[in-house]
Amino acid sequence: MSIETPTAYRVLARKYRPETFAGLIGQDALVRTLSNALAMKRLAHAFVLTGVRGVGKTSTARLLAKGLNCIGADGNGVETLEPCGVCEPCTAISSGRHVDVLEIDAASHTGVDDAREIIEGVGYRPVSARYKIYIIDEVHMMSKSAFNALLKTLEEPPEAVKFIFATTEIRKVPVTILSRCQRFDLRRVSSQLLKEHLQKICVAENITTDDAALHSIAVAAEGSVRDALSMLDQAAAMTADVLSPEAVNDMLGRPGRAESMSILTAAFDGDAAGALAGFARVHKNGAEAEMVAADLLNIVHQASLAAAGASIDELNENERAG
Repeated sequence: MSIETPTAYRVLARKYRPETFAGLIGQDALVRTLSNALAMKRLAHAFVLTGVRGVGKTSTARLLAKGLNCIGADGNGVETLEPCGVCEPCTAISSGRHVDVLEIDAASHTGVDDAREIIEGVGYRPVSARYKIYIIDEVHMMSKSAFNALLKTLEEPPEAVKFIFATTEIRKVPVTILSRCQRFDLRRVSSQLLKEHLQKICVAENITTDDAALHSIAVAAEGSVRDALSMLDQAAAMTADVLSPEAVNDMLGRPGRAESMSILTAAFDGDAAGALAGFARVHKNGAEAEMVAADLLNIVHQASLAAAGASIDELNENERAG
């Protein structure tokens, strides 16, 4: 009797990794710059992508590799920021098996010998693609000697070679490396954009939710798309695909928005005992002290923006009126 192998579940962060630049949310400046550079034939030979975790650095690197090597469905395509996704280079790069697109984790390839391997490989022309592309993730983990070994190659690489570096610690990358690259700072994604993104995914995945629950996840993600999707995945599993604000707040270890407003109102009214009692209540219910403080600071910050006349996304109608 044969035993069926269960289908592996793909977490939302992997399932909804952007396949086109149009799907890369919150990075309009980067997409516009790359688009203009391609149109004007001024594309650099080396890029460094920096930003907090989960904003799309590795996804951008892979998309750029696909676009530079895409040959179109008919085999006659040119470099583009709209890769077809169906040609052999596109499908091979998406699955991580293209021989000319090498993804290297600098955290486990830190030494000068690893840099020498890259230098030796640069001397050979691409096997089948238009460009040989080196994607080096967490590049700040490379040693000083490894960086120094790359300097000459990075300054004058062969025409068919591109380097794409990604890092969360741009200050740890030597200036001599940065001066040879075109730098892109990927922005944190706003909570409003994140919430809209999560809403679309909930519809696609048949997850029942409401605005307040997604708002809590979007704020807690702190601008990281991957963190937001991971939290949504966990919340959906915990609630059997029926999300509620209370369940999400319990999962995040933070108080409900109404409870935070109650504590803050008591504090502003000079009711220290009431504020402390409210804090003790939410702490007893499982909210982390750091999350309570972060929530209170977030409300104060948004209220300050509102008072100054700035556009605000985080406060609901009742909070704005108050």
